[in-house]
Amino acid sequence: MKQYIVDLLGTLPYGTYLQNQYVLSGIIIVISILAAWLLLFIFSRFLEKFAKNTKTKVDDLIFDRTKKPLFYLILAYGFKLAILNLGFNGVVSKTVNTVMALVFVLIIIRAIDIIIDAWGMTFAKKTQTKLDDILLPLFHKATRVVFVLIALMWILDIWEVNIAPYLAGVGISGIVLGLALQDSLKNILGGVTLLLDKTYQVGDKIKLESGNVGTVLDIGLRSTKMQTYDNEVIYIPNGYLANSSIQNYTRPTPIVRAKVEFGVEYGSNVDTVKKVVLTVIKKLGVLSDPAPDVQFLSMGDSALQFKALFWVERWDEAYGKKLEATQKIYEALRKENIGIPFPTQTIYLKKDGNN
Repeated sequence: MKQYIVDLLGTLPYGTYLQNQYVLSGIIIVISILAAWLLLFIFSRFLEKFAKNTKTKVDDLIFDRTKKPLFYLILAYGFKLAILNLGFNGVVSKTVNTVMALVFVLIIIRAIDIIIDAWGMTFAKKTQTKLDDILLPLFHKATRVVFVLIALMWILDIWEVNIAPYLAGVGISGIVLGLALQDSLKNILGGVTLLLDKTYQVGDKIKLESGNVGTVLDIGLRSTKMQTYDNEVIYIPNGYLANSSIQNYTRPTPIVRAKVEFGVEYGSNVDTVKKVVLTVIKKLGVLSDPAPDVQFLSMGDSALQFKALFWVERWDEAYGKKLEATQKIYEALRKENIGIPFPTQTIYLKKDGNN
């Protein structure tokens, strides 16, 4: 190819001068510059206008993010040909090859960015699960790291550096790093498990094994953020949550049952107690389906034990309704003269017949 260009230049006027290697290298550089600028002209004049008329924004992103790297790649390749023509095969040639390798990897990284930003993230936002929203950015960062490592190995190969000892060292370092980060990896895998199982979602009210109750604010890859009723924010490692029992008050439906336990004195009419308490509960604005209920549980040591059950639309209403129901039941029982006994014990002393 080079000899063909030299022979072609020899047929032109002043061909003897044009066949000079320095002049030829200069011509190659000029041609590469013109080709690079021609590429930018084609992008701005035709391709970008075409992309604006399409429905998708993917082609707009492709043209916008790849035109400059392609511009520099053409320049770098032109400089490489010019340097080879001059017979420079040492540091200068290796430097140009290094630049080309970096630009080439940059083009690939930008292409991956386009695919993830334009397609992946758009798709993730449309899905109901949050797993892809978390894993996609992680995959995005991981691919960048991989291609940066590929570029580093490529550059080391260009400079004729033996990478075998480094790879062995990386393997040992990886084992050490894996042992050091096993807790973090456990939490990450726990987060993936929680998202796949859909144990809870943002906004759910949950109760942990530790007894903490609160609302889930965020489900991260390493930990879950929960807000308690004391307005405290707790960060719980996902590894712990994946291996513990969690009570979800929001699922399968947001409605939840509340209960109020109370006792009345012996001798009270059971049916009357049920009727009075049931009337009170129905006036609290609770759900009629499932219907509220009053149950006679047992005959206790000092009182007849009852339990009032009712359902509310949301779990965050249950506590307030329970307090209101407790007060209203107490007032209704007093109004109907139904006694609420104190805990009492009767002690009988057996008299000795000799005394």
